[in-house]
Amino acid sequence: MAAVQKIGIVGSGAGGLTLAALLADAGLDVEVLEKAEGPSTLGSGITLQGNALRIFRDLGIWAEVRERGYPFNELGLRAPGPDATVLAVLDDVRVGGEDLPATLGMPRAELAAILRRRAEAAGATIHYGTAVTGLQQTGGTVTVTTAAGETLTYDLLVGADGLNSTVRAAIGIEDRPRRTGMGIWRAFVPRPTEVTRTDLYYGGPAYIAGYCPTGADTMYAYLVEDAQERHGADGPAIMGELAAAYGGPWHEIRMNLNASANVNYTHFTTHLVEGGPWHRGRVVLLGDAAHSCPPTIAQGAAMAVEDAAVLADELVRVQVFDDAVLTRYWQRRLPRARTVVEASVQLGQWMLEGRRDADVPGLMHLVSDTVKVPV
Repeated sequence: MAAVQKIGIVGSGAGGLTLAALLADAGLDVEVLEKAEGPSTLGSGITLQGNALRIFRDLGIWAEVRERGYPFNELGLRAPGPDATVLAVLDDVRVGGEDLPATLGMPRAELAAILRRRAEAAGATIHYGTAVTGLQQTGGTVTVTTAAGETLTYDLLVGADGLNSTVRAAIGIEDRPRRTGMGIWRAFVPRPTEVTRTDLYYGGPAYIAGYCPTGADTMYAYLVEDAQERHGADGPAIMGELAAAYGGPWHEIRMNLNASANVNYTHFTTHLVEGGPWHRGRVVLLGDAAHSCPPTIAQGAAMAVEDAAVLADELVRVQVFDDAVLTRYWQRRLPRARTVVEASVQLGQWMLEGRRDADVPGLMHLVSDTVKVPV
């Protein structure tokens, strides 16, 4: 019998739902506490690399993920400007193994729905409209207080509640995300037929212009610029103006950046809890609550689901719970998370500095070699 039997998970992102499914599979009583009133249908697309796909295969959802997404094995580099000249087409590294694609794009809401169904099928319960406002540890339990005035008690509480984690603050970990100086426009739009992989355009009015196919008819496009205070209502017009400098598929993308387009803007941020453990007593952090990075390497979701796989492994295989269980978890995860966070930030910093002599291939190989090794 596992050392803990009733587990609360705060947050229903990719990491939290992956952990819920794995622990429920092991026969544990799992409750997911989500502050949103219901399943999210928002967001643009998400890029998943092989190390995330490997965990989804182990979870038994790879066939559904593949069906709902768009897999590819190449990366294109194009010149900025109206001609969008293809400079190179590179074989992308299959970090999940040769039996999985290098990359898969899919709508965020589709991935969330697949993981939600998998967690519920395993026996996990998801409570929507349940915002955690405080917690208290007494002996071998954690008691959570919600905004509705409920009290819920668990053997272990997992904070998988994102960048601005309430759980992280409640246990006194002071690390917070900081802005890196870049911002990103994203738009979820129809897929031009010629878009069959991610292409990146470096230079022009944006640091990066890129896109990722997410399905037979969908894709998301993005433009990375100096961080600014942008307003959502003006998003389609501003993004369209920036996109005018780029050719190829951007002509059709730009035509779909109308007032009804799903366009959003966010700042690049980063943080890493590395000055101490990711837990206090029986409360532990996972995913963006513990570490976050700009999307320059597209490893954020993968790091969260890897966290879930490692934490589940540590919890399920022991019969006596003590501090060493959670210590092993964060010590296994910290070096890998640090590599990804630092590399993601470094790539952005090189662009901000205008560095043309930066060893980008070397940095990308470091990340690939790191995440190629199963957790």
